Amino acid sequence: MMKSILLLIGATASLPQSHGFALLQSTQQCHQNSNPTSSSLQMASEDDSSSSLRIMVNGMPGPMATAAAEACLRKGLSLSPVAMTGPDIEPSTITVSDSISGNSAEVRLIPATDEGRDDIISSLAGLREAAGAEKVLAIDYTHPSAVNANAIFYAEHNLPFVMGTTGGDRDQLMKDMVSRKAFAVIAPNMGKQIVAMQAGLEDLATKFPSAFAGYKLEVTESHQKTKADTSGTAKAVIGSLMELSDDDFDMEKDIEMLRDDTSSLEFGVSEDALKGHAFHTYTLTSADGSVQFELKHNVEGRTVYAEGTADAVKFLATKVGSGMEGEVFSMIDVLQAGALE
Repeated sequence: MMKSILLLIGATASLPQSHGFALLQSTQQCHQNSNPTSSSLQMASEDDSSSSLRIMVNGMPGPMATAAAEACLRKGLSLSPVAMTGPDIEPSTITVSDSISGNSAEVRLIPATDEGRDDIISSLAGLREAAGAEKVLAIDYTHPSAVNANAIFYAEHNLPFVMGTTGGDRDQLMKDMVSRKAFAVIAPNMGKQIVAMQAGLEDLATKFPSAFAGYKLEVTESHQKTKADTSGTAKAVIGSLMELSDDDFDMEKDIEMLRDDTSSLEFGVSEDALKGHAFHTYTLTSADGSVQFELKHNVEGRTVYAEGTADAVKFLATKVGSGMEGEVFSMIDVLQAGALE
């Protein structure tokens, strides 16, 4: 009889969330008739500092970029009045609204053409003059094909950024940013709990390499049909699992990618989440088939990623303001700093 051990990590966008903005609001209400405590003063100070930032969220009106912009508003951050959008998208002005905090902002979307980039550079100069050079940062949720070029654009114009977009040439991306001493947070996944899981797997792989020697690895991942590339999270997790096993898994050929509604529904995705989900299952099976380990992390919606992104940009702002030299950080750095709410 096969013994199966299952670890399941799930999250849905419909679950109630706890946000720093709401916590600050309730703290202020509790102390409105009494002397403020040191903790409430500290929280107010942090909120003031966050609101002075100007975050350029590039990739709107795409759903992930828009969700990240809403999360920024929810966490007390201010949006840049301009942002880059796809080169084939018409210029427009949109209103970004967060239903939880009630905060909203108008953002002019500028296509990422040569002319559009000149417009962005000009707007950046004005924004920095008004807000302060260290107060302007970017978030990128654009397209895999734009990752490397966008990162170079940010670095060459001294614009600290959080790269949430997956794909592109990741090795070249890191080389380009390190050589330019850019400030950036680059990670395949922005969700707090998934980042913690990745950190744990990396630690296991370091401490117990080949603990699963002889086990066969199988991976299935499902995302919305609009996701153009293989999951960066899957690749990161597989990297650790390959250290734990000696399986000759090929990331380019062996990942089963589900990008159609029928397959996703059969995989367990709710119909309401077909347009935004990330379901991953990793299975390690012993050579004789008698033992099987299964790791799952299933996410419906984009909230967990959007809020992690907003936390990452706040973390990056503290690094920029510290006077340190530019550095590329991961979400594990953000987690270890206690910056994920």
